[in-house]
Amino acid sequence: MHRPSTLQQLSSGSQWDLVIIGGGATGLGAAVDAASRGYKTLLVEQYDFAKGTSSRSTKLVHGGVRYLQQGNIKLVREALRERGYLLKNAPHLTSIQAFIVPAFRWWEKAYYAIGLSMYDLLSGKLSLGKTKILSRKQTISRLPAISTKGLSGGVLYHDGQFDDSRLCTDLAITAINYGASLVNYCKAVGFEKEKEKIVAVQLEDTLTGNLYTVPARSVINATGVFTDALLQMDDSTREAMVSPSQGIHLVVDKHFFPGDDAMMIPKTDDGRVLFAVPWHRQVVLGTTDTPVETAVIEPKPLEEEISFILDHINRYGSFTIRRSDVKSVFVGLRPLVKKSGTGNTALLSRDHTLLIAASGLVTITGGKWTTYRKMAEDAVDNAVFVAKLAKRECITRDLRIGDPAGREKILTALIAEDPALAEKLHPAYPYTWAEILYAIRYEMAQTAEDLLARRTRLLLLDAEAAITLAPAVAAFIGQELGKDDAWREAQVTGFTSLAKQYLLV
Repeated sequence: MHRPSTLQQLSSGSQWDLVIIGGGATGLGAAVDAASRGYKTLLVEQYDFAKGTSSRSTKLVHGGVRYLQQGNIKLVREALRERGYLLKNAPHLTSIQAFIVPAFRWWEKAYYAIGLSMYDLLSGKLSLGKTKILSRKQTISRLPAISTKGLSGGVLYHDGQFDDSRLCTDLAITAINYGASLVNYCKAVGFEKEKEKIVAVQLEDTLTGNLYTVPARSVINATGVFTDALLQMDDSTREAMVSPSQGIHLVVDKHFFPGDDAMMIPKTDDGRVLFAVPWHRQVVLGTTDTPVETAVIEPKPLEEEISFILDHINRYGSFTIRRSDVKSVFVGLRPLVKKSGTGNTALLSRDHTLLIAASGLVTITGGKWTTYRKMAEDAVDNAVFVAKLAKRECITRDLRIGDPAGREKILTALIAEDPALAEKLHPAYPYTWAEILYAIRYEMAQTAEDLLARRTRLLLLDAEAAITLAPAVAAFIGQELGKDDAWREAQVTGFTSLAKQYLLV
């Protein structure tokens, strides 16, 4: 992943089979799909890869227990199938996670067990483990922090877990390994048309202001919550199709939830489920579902959302989590597709939607992280059809993602050359300076935020620690990229201002 080389390609004037706009899960998945089929593929992202929603998920690869409750069997079956593919294709970034649903009435154990057994059944040969009813004693043993008052027992089931932004990075690497060109901090600012059909995309390098025009046989809009902005750039009369919904997550220390199992609260006051999930030696609590009018790149948590999660999680624990215990709060936006007569975003479908405009622009939106591969396949299939490209079969169901062995080999070589790179950034977290250097040289990291929020996950795990490290990380990347003192100072100021939004106190 070498940004200057890709920018040189943009100046060549050569035509691309597919230009993909949006560097989140779906866009990167589409780049992998298209490149692995042999199409000449370019992906551009106006910020950093996974800057938005794709780095702010609940970190679950799941079919969606709540969607099963809603009767959306089709979505659950598809998501469970995709869950199996993802765990198989990216074993270095995914794992099987045991979940326990606590039951406080005798009949709840049977009720939840029946539903979750159907969840297992729908996953077929890709099942991750059998659902089991747990006694009160077994539940307390596996969830030591559970409130025992009125506890009847629990139900154990299994789902997948992953590191979302790291998976995006590995998708980018995979796409490049198959011949795709990718560039971050490169914004689509316009389309060129002939006979009302898009024939080129106008781009701006947001770091330098340089402009490029790239000819394209087909264009995919994979911009998530910003879908409507691109649709309206194509057609100013186009009505909005996305209804953004905000979900927040609170991160707390693992001592609040000792043990390896996650907890799933099956029904909150607004009808959602709530999770407490171990992740990178911390615990992620979430999430909410709050309609928002406008999509922004850095959404902020609402006070009522923070209170909602703390209130619900404290009902089920033998502890009290206070605002001061929260190490980070992160917020993501869901690109839900509008339906007439539906005012509650929790009721909007998580199925993905595909739209082909009169200009030939292919838009893919909605969906969920787990189904990114299928969304990408559908988007590429339609882009190929629109552009009248030679049809080639999708191969991503069995396509390995990333190159963990290659990454480890380079990290080892970096440390052999400079042993100081083996030192940790922070004594409480495993990340090393070698990983920072690797991300700059091989993963297109351009800013302190890229490194502290996405190439490592420190901002989401411990915002105070990330703020403390910002000056050293900015100095390191500035030296590697040849930046001056003013740039480094701006990086520290900007990152500190951003990171304070991830703190509650």
